[in-house]
Amino acid sequence: MKPATKFIHAGSHPDPSTGAIMTPIYQTSTYVQEAPGVNKGYEYARSQNPTRKALEEALAEIEEGKFGLAFGSGVAATDAVMKLLKPGDEVIAANDMYGGTYRLFSKIYEKFGIVFHYVDMGNVKHIEDCINSNTKLIWAETPTNPLMNIVDIKAVSIISKNHNLILCVDNTFASPALQNPLPLGADIVMHSATKYLGGHSDVIQGALIMNDQLLRDELYFIQKSCGAVPGPMDCFLVLRGIKTLGIRMERHSQNGAAIAQYLRTNPAVKKVYWPGFTDHPGHEIAKAQMKDFGGMISFELHDDSIETARTLLSSTKLFALAESLGGVESLINHPASMTHASIPREERIKNGLSDTLIRLSVGIEDADDLIEDLAKAIRVATTS
Repeated sequence: MKPATKFIHAGSHPDPSTGAIMTPIYQTSTYVQEAPGVNKGYEYARSQNPTRKALEEALAEIEEGKFGLAFGSGVAATDAVMKLLKPGDEVIAANDMYGGTYRLFSKIYEKFGIVFHYVDMGNVKHIEDCINSNTKLIWAETPTNPLMNIVDIKAVSIISKNHNLILCVDNTFASPALQNPLPLGADIVMHSATKYLGGHSDVIQGALIMNDQLLRDELYFIQKSCGAVPGPMDCFLVLRGIKTLGIRMERHSQNGAAIAQYLRTNPAVKKVYWPGFTDHPGHEIAKAQMKDFGGMISFELHDDSIETARTLLSSTKLFALAESLGGVESLINHPASMTHASIPREERIKNGLSDTLIRLSVGIEDADDLIEDLAKAIRVATTS
């Protein structure tokens, strides 16, 4: 089945009692049993829910995996993976990653005795140099947030398998429409389904997808026992969002390419971070493991004052200044004070995340209107 068809039909089965084409919202906390232990496959909604089951089946199918698990947020999904570990275990993670992931690792799990090594995964030798007998997990993002670095999933998976490690890939920026880490060798794929999977800025949710039955059973036990599950309405919204994922990602990618090219030609712009450029260090890898380059872009101005950046951020009309990404509407963001504020400044600067970096989540509006909006904002910021 081709992806465009798969996104529409994954996890969808007409309701047997009514023929409803959309999966019903099973808004219930419990299920009547015929006798103790005799039921229709559902006992209590923290453990199972038919709407969530349909979503989890869809997640597995669109990521070319066998098993999907849905969580109350992307961070909750990440938290479940961390609960596979025990004190003394070590994790190798990307030094450029979502600030909420870094916060979870450094502020929560370091206290429980988990050791984290943050490395530039653009060179896989950096990963190998950190591996020891305590290493249990490699946590990768690609493209990374917010510097749009590319990690070679296949190369990292070879390392993980050689050392019997778990490789988890955060695939949020690419989405299953553009990249599928499991066939490339990843053990777990994580998504903040809040972003491109939902696609409409109206739901908070996370997801894990995997192929291994034992790994699925461990993570399901954590999901059920710790209870960070999404409600049926949220599952319905993500199921609905997945149906248009393919066509939305085509437009996000088209608009992203147009805006990246525009920014590169604007004399006020110093640098544009986008893996679609042929001179991007990870371009060839991105071209090999992605179907397109997406709608996430970061850039810096020649004028590197924080005041100029703030003026630009407050001057757009179509690009809304807001946290998050992946919705149909375009967003503009200041990582240093918003999504990545939890990372100490010295760490941000060391890893290349400047105080004046601006991140765009390019929506599906008309590209000409978006370019005009940015052009006006850049003019205001650089001439005020």
